[in-house]
Amino acid sequence: MSISPLVSVIITTYNRAYYLKKAIDSVFNQTYKNLDVIVVDDGTIGDENQKLCSKYDSITYLKIKNSGGPCKPRNEGIKISKGEYIIFLDDDDLWEPNKIEILLDVLEKNPSFGLAHHYCKLIDENDNELDRYVGKPGKIEDKHGDISMKMIGNYTVSDYPLTRAGIIKKVGFFNEKMIAAGEDVEYWNRASFFTKFYYVDLPLTKYRIHFSNNSKINEKEYLKLNLFNKEFITEYKNKGIISKKDYPRYIQKLVHNQIKMFKLNYFKSLSILNKLDSFWFFNWKNLKLFIFILIKR
Repeated sequence: MSISPLVSVIITTYNRAYYLKKAIDSVFNQTYKNLDVIVVDDGTIGDENQKLCSKYDSITYLKIKNSGGPCKPRNEGIKISKGEYIIFLDDDDLWEPNKIEILLDVLEKNPSFGLAHHYCKLIDENDNELDRYVGKPGKIEDKHGDISMKMIGNYTVSDYPLTRAGIIKKVGFFNEKMIAAGEDVEYWNRASFFTKFYYVDLPLTKYRIHFSNNSKINEKEYLKLNLFNKEFITEYKNKGIISKKDYPRYIQKLVHNQIKMFKLNYFKSLSILNKLDSFWFFNWKNLKLFIFILIKR
């Protein structure tokens, strides 16, 4: 790589200084060094995070009023980012040392792609690597190329892809109406309409699994994901980004995905289904899937 583009790394944190230090270290231990590192603190009480960040020579630390979710901190980080590329990191996850180097090399060599992503290795609360992975596709083509139709209703992009800043500008900000329940899925769903995705078949992130007493809240909010997806799909149809011909196909994918969520909450999913498409039950494929889910349930 003859030129070294500036990469903005936006780390969001709240009340986890112990994990935050590990996340920051995994960034500064990258083999690629031209980094614009931004830590956005979502209103942690006290100054422990600020003191931690002050120990590093080149961190921009920004503390905001607590928003209760990752969207606002990420958006504030985007606003002050300077890089030609942008990448996000939550405070409890870690990167492999060559993550940015690999993803950046891919995008620099493939200018028609605006985003590079990969799959993740799972770790526990104590950094022990588990024999489990997330985001690894059955077929590479499911995650590579022009995949907007495959993206809708699916968790396609694993955490923390590297994205050209120009694409982030087109997509806009994270939806602050959403809490920590599918907000990243909705964002990268939107991004898929503006660029092709380059999939790298390597586990470049260590994604931490730990207990959270917000799991029930997150599950309830995750059920609403397809409603948020419908919002932007309708907006994109009105703007001409999605054709009127393709619009019903995208809605149909949301309906199918919502039917699959019945096992999470029957009555809530049924209510959301009717909001997605009040005539969903007149479609034979929907009914077949609905009956299958009910029997399986």
